[in-house]
Amino acid sequence: MNAPAALSTRVKTQKHWVAALITTVMFLIVCLSWGTTWLSIKIAVETVPPLTASGLRFLIAFPLFVIFARLSKAPIFFPRERRGFFVFVTLAYFSVPYYLLNYGEQHVSSGLTALLFSCMPVFILLFSALLLKERIALSQLFGIGVGFASLFMIIRSQGLHMDHAELFGVLAILAAAVLHAFCYIKTKQKGAAISVITFNTLPIGIAGALLFLAGLGLERPAFSAISARSWGALFYLGLVASVGGFIVYFALLKRLSPIILSFVFIIFPVFAVIIGAWYENVPLSQDLMLYSACLLAGFAITKLPARKVRLSNE
Repeated sequence: MNAPAALSTRVKTQKHWVAALITTVMFLIVCLSWGTTWLSIKIAVETVPPLTASGLRFLIAFPLFVIFARLSKAPIFFPRERRGFFVFVTLAYFSVPYYLLNYGEQHVSSGLTALLFSCMPVFILLFSALLLKERIALSQLFGIGVGFASLFMIIRSQGLHMDHAELFGVLAILAAAVLHAFCYIKTKQKGAAISVITFNTLPIGIAGALLFLAGLGLERPAFSAISARSWGALFYLGLVASVGGFIVYFALLKRLSPIILSFVFIIFPVFAVIIGAWYENVPLSQDLMLYSACLLAGFAITKLPARKVRLSNE
């Protein structure tokens, strides 16, 4: 190999490794930002009621989404024929689920919240089978069974069946995951042509206003009683977790396959559990670590390409 060819190969190799390093860092940023979301919600609702906290988070994020939409020249408004879908997204993807998450975290640890919400891709799989008539492979059914059995053991080992408030918190978080999964399927049916920026920008703004106004009327928050930590958590949720995580995640879509990127939902709960246990000064029991590993492993199986894991005689 002559010198110019060797130099060209070396340059290409260096570019490949630099690109791989950038992609890895971006992937970790998404995992870390989404993994810390749950602790931030926990801190926010320490002194801010859940409706108000949800609304403030979105109102903080909305101006940056508008700027991002303008810079990317993406439309803010949904197509006229999709106005009904716009209302659905605003209510069923942003307003109700995020209130449920904030309510749930008043009674459930941030790490357990992340584990509960990691069920969301599995609900997507189930809704795909029910509404889109997509097949579920035998291995995926096995993964679902392992995941939900592990989830039951986690809830049982944490003693949540003894406290009604914690039980309702768990149900609220699972309901939020179900609503998000249902919205993803409806988006696949009715909103595939809508850009992700359009999908998020105006619904976040309107959901933020609705939640905030509902909070003012129903919760009557005392803004003077909101701690600096809760304000910091709200700004982190609005600026870093919502906007920053969103931008990096969709940038990764151009670098990684959707299947590989979907493993973010398996990895971020690990960050959330570790960070939450450290902040809340709660030791990680062996049972929790074992059942959490089984839960995430089961849900990871559901993400494997079905055509590669179906039995040969199917």
